[in-house]
Amino acid sequence: MSVLEIRDLHVTVGEGDDAKEILRGVDLTVRAGETHAIMGPNGSGKSTLAYSIAGHPKYTITGGTVTLDGEDVLAMTVDERARAGLFLAMQYPVEVPGVSVSNFLRTAATAIKGEAPKLRTWVKDVKTEMAGLEMDSAFAERNVNEGFSGGEKKRHEILQMRLLKPKIAILDETDSGLDVDALRIVSEGVNRTRAEGDVGVLLITHYTRILRYIKPDFVHVFVNGRVVEEGGHELADKLESEGYAAYVKDSNEQAGAEKAAAEVASA
Repeated sequence: MSVLEIRDLHVTVGEGDDAKEILRGVDLTVRAGETHAIMGPNGSGKSTLAYSIAGHPKYTITGGTVTLDGEDVLAMTVDERARAGLFLAMQYPVEVPGVSVSNFLRTAATAIKGEAPKLRTWVKDVKTEMAGLEMDSAFAERNVNEGFSGGEKKRHEILQMRLLKPKIAILDETDSGLDVDALRIVSEGVNRTRAEGDVGVLLITHYTRILRYIKPDFVHVFVNGRVVEEGGHELADKLESEGYAAYVKDSNEQAGAEKAAAEVASA
């Protein structure tokens, strides 16, 4: 059973005097078969966590560890992280002009598995997964995300996850910009993966609407770069009715107390 372990993770963005700490000591464990929802207000560091795990060069790790099955993720290059079993569905998927969806998917599968999948089996698998996501088969010959709607881009992200079969899938605001039908279809794709039981899912979202379709095992409230509360699905229901205001207030008060203590200590 695969395990992603994050311990006391600190991350900054920017350099020198402009550097700003975004993550301030994150602890999180995600196991295969579990679904974890990361929820919190804008600017709380949720996406920073996702991109830091994936290896985005914009973010600097200043402390802590990230391991996958005991291996040091932070020592890996971006492609090594993907081959190790990490997958990131981006909030804003990029266009790749000149590269068809079919070529992109088969190249990615070859890079991760170390050998090209058998063509006959691969074509069948792609068609099956596209049908499950209600994607027209003609999309396979279109350039990656070029001219795709928001919903089509997100379906393509889930298509990648279904075909590449990662150990840990990080879904960064997959529900962003989706209408009701697209949200249902994308959620069903995630749930099919969950039902197979061999992948851990880290689902990052602002809203609870996707959690009506994807029931998380654990919910973590993220504020000011930290996990400030954890619970089961009932915590999502609480956030739906009460919002994040109380958590933000408590976190700001704690940050103020820590800053005052640091100033006294350095005086």
